[in-house]
Parts: sequence; structure tokens; C-alpha cells
Amino acid sequence: MKILIFGGTGTIGKAILAEALRRGHEVTAVVRNTVKLEGLEDQEGLHLLQGDILMPESIAKAVEGRDLVISAYGPKFGEEDELPEAARSLVEGVKRGGVRRLIVVGGAGGLEVEPGVLLMDTPEFPEEIRPLARAHDEAYQVYKASDLLWTVLSPAAVIEPGKRTGQFRIGTNRLVTDERDQSRISIEDYAVALLDEAEDPQFPGARFTVAY
Repeated sequence: MKILIFGGTGTIGKAILAEALRRGHEVTAVVRNTVKLEGLEDQEGLHLLQGDILMPESIAKAVEGRDLVISAYGPKFGEEDELPEAARSLVEGVKRGGVRRLIVVGGAGGLEVEPGVLLMDTPEFPEEIRPLARAHDEAYQVYKASDLLWTVLSPAAVIEPGKRTGQFRIGTNRLVTDERDQSRISIEDYAVALLDEAEDPQFPGARFTVAY
């Protein structure tokens, strides 16, 4: 499969890129500055391309001829408003470039912890990341309103580097928790779940989530 990835220089994006290459896909990583992925250019199946996710025309040119677009784009702290802007640009650019499938790295804050109560609205949710959670939710609404074959994969409440086990549970709009009421996933297993969906779509036009 020919996959194009935005945000491949971030922690989650790099894991997704590595998992896609591990599975033998042809991967193109779009970055504003190719220096950030120096040293990876000689990996078999990987191509680097300069582009800007905030410019639809740049996206349209980059995605031509691809089977799937993955966005692991994440704004800098304090620039959360760029997230819904990037979503609108992505939808327009992907459509203009003639690609139908789009998988996006979402946030956990918009998941329900009980009917009608979102994680980001609970007292325990860190105040400093509420703006990012709200931006993720606004971006999610942009994808929902599009006519692309979109999928948003929200992580567990805690996502951090760990082991690649390939073992996790899947949910939809409800936060997945374990017997101790904790919600965790490794970045490596999150990438596994995302590539599983890329290869065998189960959630077209929907959001899903993974956790242990």
C-alpha cells in the first residue's frame, strides 16, 4: 500500500511510520523541514517530501497517487488553534488530490467516561491540556462533516513509550479502562492498532479507541 504520513517527525508519528515500514508498505513522510528525518532516508520503502499541512494545495500535490493518508499532526503548545485549521486544510487537500481514505491521530479528551460526560470535562482532566482536547474535538467535527472515508483513532487517557505487544482492547466513543479504572496504551501498540485499521478497515466514517 502507498501511504502518505503527515506529522511523521513527532513521537507518535515516528512510531506509525516505523510500523508501516515494518509491514512492508511504501511510505512517504511529508514534513516542513526534511532535516527532522535525516538518517531515515535510506530506509527501504521510505520517501521524504517537503510540504505544509496548513496549505491545501501542498497537500493535494503530495497525496496524488497514494492509497491512504495518515495524519499524526500535532500543534505546538499554545498553538492548538492550528489543529482544526489543519483538519479543514487536510480534508480539502486530500479530496483535491483524489484520495478517499484518511486516518487521523485523535485525542482522548472527547471520549465519554459515562453517558453524556466527556473525559475533558471531568475535574481530574489536566487544565493545561484542555485547549488541546477541545481543538481535537473541533477537528473531529470537521472530519465527521466531510464525505471522505475518514477514521479517527483516539488513544487511551495515557499514551507513552512502551512495548509493542499487539494485544489491546478496542472501543468506540467510550474511554476504555482496565479493572483498576486506568486507561493506558503504549505508543507502539497504538501504531499497531492504526496500521491494523489501515490494512483491514473496520471503522470507516467513525472514531475508535484502544487501551489495555
